[in-house]
Amino acid sequence: MSELRRRDDVLALGRLGVDIYPLQDGIGLEDVTSFGKYLGGSAANVAVAAAKYGRASALISRVGDDPFGTYLLRELERLGVDNREVRVDPEYPTPVTFCEIFPPDDFPLYFYRKPKAPDLQIAVEDLDLEAVREARILWFTLTGLSEEPSRSTHHAALEARDGAAHTIFDLDYRPMFWGDAAEATEQVAAAIGRATIAVGNREECEVAVGETEPDRAADALLDRGLQLAIVKQGPKGVLAKTREERVEVPPHFVDVINGLGSGDAFGGALCHGLLEGWDLERIFRFANVAGAIVATRRECSTAMPDAAEVETLLAKGA
Repeated sequence: MSELRRRDDVLALGRLGVDIYPLQDGIGLEDVTSFGKYLGGSAANVAVAAAKYGRASALISRVGDDPFGTYLLRELERLGVDNREVRVDPEYPTPVTFCEIFPPDDFPLYFYRKPKAPDLQIAVEDLDLEAVREARILWFTLTGLSEEPSRSTHHAALEARDGAAHTIFDLDYRPMFWGDAAEATEQVAAAIGRATIAVGNREECEVAVGETEPDRAADALLDRGLQLAIVKQGPKGVLAKTREERVEVPPHFVDVINGLGSGDAFGGALCHGLLEGWDLERIFRFANVAGAIVATRRECSTAMPDAAEVETLLAKGA
């Protein structure tokens, strides 16, 4: 690691692209006439969310050699995320994702990532292994294990970490990136032993460990050697378990505009709470409110709240 490089609080590894979101709600893309352009991608959004709390945040990824790639590099810097390990891929274009917005609970996504996405072309030589080892949190996603060379790069990073706390596995299962669910399950099994924390919703837990019932899913994750298992339960809130503790925290209900960024906001807030050394209930009350705030906004990355905004809602009894 360069002597000039700060130690990362949060180092995220994975997906980065451009989100093109309609500025009109309740209609299909075929009828939308105006759009907004935003930085997107789950790993990138978590890095941005962590930066909003003043954390030293960085991303390992790739963009295309095109105007959208230039935009993303600039936007990462503007939003406080170290972009020095975001390489420019000479072959594949920057991916674009469109969504439709049908509040409160229907947000179809359309991924344009063919023939291949640059963020799945990250190579072992892209890694600063010392930075990977030294980061206080490494955040990686199941999507990053869906294709080579990204898969081998993730395993190299996990080997460098060697089970260091906090190594967080976002179970982020997206069927369109996989041949079938069994392939994803196999990749979870290959990587989870090097993580210390896993976070996913009930459907993602079913892919990961074959369980949807929250307590059984958390227990199955802990049986894989994790220190902390987090199961997001939608309107029932979040369940977090260690071998000694069980915490269930209710959601913070809001009028939803776009629910797509909530999970990434939750992830950034989780990182912040872990680094602050908070107890589990405090962490997840904070993270639930952070996710709820983003659900009331149209975009994802630029919608991430800062600590003062989350604390204000918490003080009101959220």
